[in-house]
Amino acid sequence: MNPYHKLYTPEDSAVAFIDFQPQMTFGVASADRATLLNNVTLLAKVAKEFNVPTILTSVETESFSGYTWPQLLDVFPGQPVIERTSMNSWDDAAFRKAIEATGRKNILMCGLWTEVCITWPTIEMLGQGYNIYVVEDCCAGTSVAAHEAALSRMVQAGATRVTTIPALLEWQRDWARQEHYGNLTGLIKQQGGAYGIGIEYAVTMVHKGAQSAQKPQVVPAKAGH
Repeated sequence: MNPYHKLYTPEDSAVAFIDFQPQMTFGVASADRATLLNNVTLLAKVAKEFNVPTILTSVETESFSGYTWPQLLDVFPGQPVIERTSMNSWDDAAFRKAIEATGRKNILMCGLWTEVCITWPTIEMLGQGYNIYVVEDCCAGTSVAAHEAALSRMVQAGATRVTTIPALLEWQRDWARQEHYGNLTGLIKQQGGAYGIGIEYAVTMVHKGAQSAQKPQVVPAKAGH
């Protein structure tokens, strides 16, 4: 089936988190760093909820880039991080083996920087028959121009651009499926921005459910004030 006409599932997809390290983060100029951190950790938590295989990589940890974000490691305690010297993850035998070991052909890619460490393996993985989904707001580059040019190059090679919320909702697909419903909506309420606020509103005001946090005491306004 043409990959453009197919949605991925938790059973046929995997996620690669590439080089979320301090030195790489310092160089980010295409995105707000706090928003980037939020998006990446949200995607990681939802991937874990749906048991989607994940690969963590780092490059030149002790000589240049520093250790992987602790917020990401906290989601996957004890999971090995593949350490590389190559800028292109696909040049690294351990990374290739980890991708192949998932048995999945739909790979969600996110990392730093978009123009190098995401673009280069994406192009080569497309050439090897993988369907690549670049989660663009979980990626960032050294400039807006570099980020956008990289996305254009990957799309021209056959990759698909997605963003965090629709990327993770594609695993859920149907709200009638209850297995992950509570945990998923809980994660979105915590880190899903405006969408999370909307879910909280629907639960408390429309469906009259319990509020996530303690309900505030509202003091009635006095006449004349």
